[in-house]
Amino acid sequence: MNKKVSFVGRKKARRYALQALYGWMLSGNVLSVIEADVLLQHAEEEFDKDYFHFLLHGVPAQLEGLESLFSPYLSRRLEELGPVELTILRIAAFELKERVDIPYRVVINEGLELAKTFAAPDSYKFVNGVLDKVAKEVRKLEA
Repeated sequence: MNKKVSFVGRKKARRYALQALYGWMLSGNVLSVIEADVLLQHAEEEFDKDYFHFLLHGVPAQLEGLESLFSPYLSRRLEELGPVELTILRIAAFELKERVDIPYRVVINEGLELAKTFAAPDSYKFVNGVLDKVAKEVRKLEA
């Protein structure tokens, strides 16, 4: 797989992970069922299925730890965040923590793109501010 396809494949994996984790958060359905549904819906598409799996199962496994990374930087209580914003912050915090091979600027940019596409208008500004502070904490040597 060349670099361009890999980048696009990972971008789609993040998008589908956001949608799947949002659905999981609202429905409480089993992750494996959600994963099978997403893979079936997008069976004809090329995307990084391994990365999708990594995000879909990794984020819920570390929820408390991830939320503790970004909670200190929130301008409101965690419970007041919209579900899309919350899910984006969880995914990006997970990537910042677990995928040090991905530059922190890429992680933040991908989070902003998801916020611009799926969250309320101007939510990307909030997401950017929080993720920038998380990156400075988690990636001290890089940020």
